[in-house]
Amino acid sequence: MLDRLISFFRTEAVLCIAVVCALASMAFVAPDGAYASYIDTRVLILLFCLMAAVAGLRECGLFSVLAQKLLEGKRPLRLVVLTLVALPFFASMLVTNDVALIAFVPFAVLVLSHAGQKRHLAWVIVLQTVAANLGGMVTPIGNPQNLYLYTYFSISLGDFLRALLPFAALSLVVLAAASALTGRGSANVVLPLGRSDIDGKRVALHGALFAASLLAVLRVIDPLVLLAVVVCALAACDRPVFKQVDYGLLLTFVCFFVFAGNMGRIEAVRDLLEAFMGAHPLVTSVAASQVISNVPAAVLLSGFTENWQSLLIGVDLGGLGTPIASLASLISLRIYLHVDGARIGRFMLVFGAANAAMLALLLGLYAVLYVV
Repeated sequence: MLDRLISFFRTEAVLCIAVVCALASMAFVAPDGAYASYIDTRVLILLFCLMAAVAGLRECGLFSVLAQKLLEGKRPLRLVVLTLVALPFFASMLVTNDVALIAFVPFAVLVLSHAGQKRHLAWVIVLQTVAANLGGMVTPIGNPQNLYLYTYFSISLGDFLRALLPFAALSLVVLAAASALTGRGSANVVLPLGRSDIDGKRVALHGALFAASLLAVLRVIDPLVLLAVVVCALAACDRPVFKQVDYGLLLTFVCFFVFAGNMGRIEAVRDLLEAFMGAHPLVTSVAASQVISNVPAAVLLSGFTENWQSLLIGVDLGGLGTPIASLASLISLRIYLHVDGARIGRFMLVFGAANAAMLALLLGLYAVLYVV
């Protein structure tokens, strides 16, 4: 029993922290009718529908087949690494950063192991993690905190893209340069994967559900209508996908909605956060992300500022830094730790250096764009 609890805490650390924070806040603000107003049901519905559609596409083997076709064969090592890093960067824009890492980090382990290039594994996984976090910030659905802030502040798609595209463009250039530093030579990639045909009907179904989810994000379809369509379609055609949805993430959002709502009703806390967000919104957002992760930081701080640009950029850039700054980073770390011969000390050193360098560079770009 104890082992199960420890295992659960390791895999759902942020959820456990969210539950503790929500319960602790209840000691200061007793449950009442106002609690219902804390919960942003639109965000929860959109997250559920997006995760269900993406899980269906992943279960169809679509991502694995795509990656296999791009990489298999004898290729320059730099090109292999660049492809492994580019896959989560661009995929995260549509399927979220955590799903991109779940799909492509194990694939990187497979590719480099069978190509005899396992010594580069820590470096490549770190680059993939940075790529997923920064690629995901381009779109409202790329990172969970993006979807929340996009909905909370009713941001237009044009304004959203203008705020974040410069940071994504610089990130892509730096990641490409970093991939080129991996080493010379070639890698013969032969993957022990079956070449079974993709189920076209399942791909069409989940592709349609994903497209409908995007329309709901863009406020073309009502979220309740989308939810009814997704639930009915899955119940009729692909029930196993229900088990693939990350309900822990949904519950994490609910807990932090409660925590943030209660914090906003405590006068001393409210005044303090308003002062910090009024004076230094970006720094506060980045700093809070390092301690409580960027998703709960976005939920907590959104009620204390109207400066959505600095908050949005801050929590997206705040995903760089400590391993808990982004939920997705913990996924990569967990996968790496299961690799034979994994060296946690080396991984953390590379992770810290790469994240610190990229964060400093992007903060410099923010200073040029918004301060100077």
